[in-house]
Amino acid sequence: MDFEPLGVAADLVILTVRDGSLQVLLIRRGIAPYRGRWALPGGFVRPKEDLEEAARRELQEETGLLSDRIHLEQVATYGEPGRDPRGRVISVTYLALVPDLPSPVAGTDAASAEWVTVDEVLTDQNRLAFDHHRILTDAVERARAKLEYSPLAAAFCPDEFTISELRGIYEAVWGVQLDPRNFHRKATKTDGFVIPLGATTTRDGGRPAQLFRRGPAATLHPPLTRG
Repeated sequence: MDFEPLGVAADLVILTVRDGSLQVLLIRRGIAPYRGRWALPGGFVRPKEDLEEAARRELQEETGLLSDRIHLEQVATYGEPGRDPRGRVISVTYLALVPDLPSPVAGTDAASAEWVTVDEVLTDQNRLAFDHHRILTDAVERARAKLEYSPLAAAFCPDEFTISELRGIYEAVWGVQLDPRNFHRKATKTDGFVIPLGATTTRDGGRPAQLFRRGPAATLHPPLTRG
């Protein structure tokens, strides 16, 4: 048979909302290839790991979070010949959505790690190593689309949140301004989306705001729209 050795990597698009903007965790590579360039975190799958185990290991190493606390899903597989100068490498990419995190600590093969605004990264197609610009583009669009018909936005929120905080997630991910009253009505009337806790907070400023938690719904009917 005509075949060549393959490497399999698990790469991560780790998204959060910080300071009102959608941000992605990037690492500055400390080793070749592309030493000194920004890239998505990730690494090769170990011999006795399955794909998701590798992704969750990399996630914990890069964020310090236990992976069972966050949303993680496979986005796509990238295997174009020549995408990695070290040889034929297939990348299985995962999307991780996390609540606001402190400044990251670089892993063992990274010189530094930073949260960077997604829009800033996507406007420069040459900023990221390998084909990570394409991977980031695909993953961000996946996240934006899923917010319409799934309760995924709550994955960016703390366990208890206000409707205003939830709306801020949608505005940051979609890059649009939403009408507060319309959003409040849609969020609270959508079956199983959010559940009131019977408590309030003043952390948003102004009058006390009701606290909610994520409900049991797996999909949103009707879906929320970006318009």
